[in-house]
Amino acid sequence: MKIFNLNTRIDREIVHQGKSYHYFSGTSYLGIDLVPEFQEQVVLGMEHYGLNHGLSRINSVRLQIFDQFESFFAKEAGAEASLTMSSGYLAGIAALQFLSKNSDQIWVAPDTHPAILPVELKPDANQDFEKWKNACLEKSTKIDRQKILILGNAVNPMLPEIHDYSWLLPVAEKHEVSLLVDDSHALGILGKGVFGTYSLWKDLPLQLVVTGSLGKGLGLPAGIILSDQKTCDFIQNLPIYGGASPCPPAYLYAFLQSQTVYQERKERLMQLINYFVKKNQIPEHIKGVKNYPVFSYRPEAWAAKFEANQIITSSFPYPTSKDPSVNRIIISAFHNAEDIDSIWYYINQIYKS
Repeated sequence: MKIFNLNTRIDREIVHQGKSYHYFSGTSYLGIDLVPEFQEQVVLGMEHYGLNHGLSRINSVRLQIFDQFESFFAKEAGAEASLTMSSGYLAGIAALQFLSKNSDQIWVAPDTHPAILPVELKPDANQDFEKWKNACLEKSTKIDRQKILILGNAVNPMLPEIHDYSWLLPVAEKHEVSLLVDDSHALGILGKGVFGTYSLWKDLPLQLVVTGSLGKGLGLPAGIILSDQKTCDFIQNLPIYGGASPCPPAYLYAFLQSQTVYQERKERLMQLINYFVKKNQIPEHIKGVKNYPVFSYRPEAWAAKFEANQIITSSFPYPTSKDPSVNRIIISAFHNAEDIDSIWYYINQIYKS
């Protein structure tokens, strides 16, 4: 795997050692940071709120923009309340700290993100999600009533695979169930608007907490926790919340001022995904799921052939350095139709050779 060390921002094309490469990797799904209108709002936010805000959220001096953002995000996501933190990783850890202490058992999906994974639990990353689900359903019928915490991702972006949690309904009818979902690779893409999958599972009879990074699809250096008001109140009282500085408030201001831009970027991304899919005449080699911008490809040798044609795709060993490479083409809203045409031209050339 070749390493590309850059001194400039990442765009639909990047320059490395004098060569220009088409870029089909990364997690900037909406490419929002490249939109001038959004950039202008960030600058305005910095002029108004400063470059950073190092105070604890429980300090006596508080910026209202945090409450405004959290109220808006929760409402749009379909949740009673939300909390922002400086990263999705920290948000996940905070939610896990609260939920795990009240659980008799913790059941962990095979692709669970490390942010919501207890250090003592190591799921089999090569296990099939469907088999894990069926094992959970079987186990739930054989044990007495328990407090069960379910941990999992909204999406496995490595395959890709979008997960359905409606199967928890019969489990929750017998047991007291909490569900913690990492939405990092769903925010901006799946669910209601750009607000992720909380609305999809909120009517299940269980305690639902959704966390995730806002730095991927939404381009904000922050994390989010979505849940009911009581749960968010409890998490606010944890030392991990009060002891952590929040994200720069300018970005939250920019988000609130840029809702039209976000919706346009999501629509653009969906159009590009559909265009990519329509050109796919070799689904046995290029695989994806509906309305998701990640496509796995095989054979692995194609990664080097792409690079030889100055195309960078996502290719690295996973889940460990000793495992085979996971190879993916990732579409972003910063791409255009010509980019899609270009990569398919080379895909077809490689396939025919």
